[in-house]
Order: sequence, then structure tokens, then C-alpha cells
Amino acid sequence: MKFALKSLVAAAALVAAGASSAASVTVPVGGSLGALTLTSGSGTLAFSSELIDALNTGGVSVAPYGAATAATTGTVGAYTSAGATAPFTSVTVDTATGAVQSVLTSGGATQTAVAKSSISTGGSLTVYNLDVDLVNKKVYADIIGGNGIGSLSHYYLWDITSVTGTTSITGAGSFTTVISGLTITDGGLTTFTKALGLIKLGAAALSVVSDFGTITSVTNVSAAAVPEPSTYALMGLGLVGMGLVARRRAK
Repeated sequence: MKFALKSLVAAAALVAAGASSAASVTVPVGGSLGALTLTSGSGTLAFSSELIDALNTGGVSVAPYGAATAATTGTVGAYTSAGATAPFTSVTVDTATGAVQSVLTSGGATQTAVAKSSISTGGSLTVYNLDVDLVNKKVYADIIGGNGIGSLSHYYLWDITSVTGTTSITGAGSFTTVISGLTITDGGLTTFTKALGLIKLGAAALSVVSDFGTITSVTNVSAAAVPEPSTYALMGLGLVGMGLVARRRAK
């Protein structure tokens, strides 16, 4: 019985030690991760050809929102490519492995549909501030929608089919991760359809989109700056001065 008790105590200690060592930290752009600094980062959402076909069917335009930039090729109703690039605001990293767990971006894109017979009664939808959860393979976003949708925060929008490329920060450098096969949630499809006022042909075109696109994430990390020798000298003089003051007070 004593041996068993000791074994249980030892096992509990090991579990506790493991739990304490496994932690995550959220680093803002410009912030430090140990000896590294997160200098910048961006996420580029490229719309799939299926989604572009649906946008063209509805004559839906795409424009940038907030800190993001939107890029389209072609004209409204005849896009051949569309997407948006948004800067990072922060990255959450597993401190034990360096694995990137999630990424937050700022800004997004606004889609606007005009009233069109059998396609749309008119509406708009802004998708911005993406939160890409690489652990659970989900994408959340803030949403502003027309036709009574209003503002929705951290809305569960897409599931991720695959994650490829570099998924861990291992040192200074530029790391690229590709998040592909974005499939919309049932709630997301309903929200998109209502916000854009899609009816009949417009709703049907959106409902058959099986892949909404790809997010390419680029994370730029640099080595943290090392203080100049003169900085260490000043620190040393400061400590010496504090020591002398303490000695005089003691006397």
C-alpha cells in the first residue's frame, strides 16, 4: 500500500510538471517570444473559383474594409480573381514546441449585392478580423450584415480542410502556412444568404459552393535586439550607485 501511494504521488507530480510546462502565449505584433520578436505578418484570403462564379452570378462587388486591402481582377459581375490581405494583430504560440495555435488579423472585405431580378433584393456583408484556429481547424470572424443581420462578433464561419507549410516558429525568418479548403458552416451560409439578400438563382449559386478559398499566412520573426555594451555599462553604474546609497543609509 505504501508503494502504491508513493507511485500515485510521483505520477501526480509528473502530470503537474507536464501541465505547467505545456503553455501557450499570445504575442502581439512587435512583441517578444523569448529571444525572438514578431515583426509582422499577414493573411491573404484568395476566393475560390466556385465562390467567384457565385459572386459573378449575383453581380456582387468586393471592396476592402479596415486595415485590409482587397484585390480583384476583372469588373463587377466578371471577376476572374478576388481576395483580400489583412495584417496580423497577434499570434498564439505553444511555448514548448513553437507551434502556432491561432492567428488574429485586422480588417477584411465588404461584399455588396445590388437588387437584381431572381438573384438578389440587395444587401451587403462585411467579413473582417479573422481568427484562424489551427488547432481545431476553424475560422471565426466579425461580421456586419445587411437585411437585419447587424453586427456579429467572433462568428464561427468556416471549417478548414487542410493546413500545410510551416506551422511552428523555430527561429528568426519568414514562415508561410497555407490554410485551404474553407467550407462554410450551416449558420454561415444562412448569414451570407440573408445579408446579401440572395433569392432563387443567387441563393442556389452560393449553396453549391463547396470550397470558399485559401488563406496564405506569412509570419515574419526576427532575433530580439541585444543591448549595446554601453547600455550594460550604464546599468552597472546604476547598480553600483544604488549599492553605495544603501551602504550610507545602513551606516
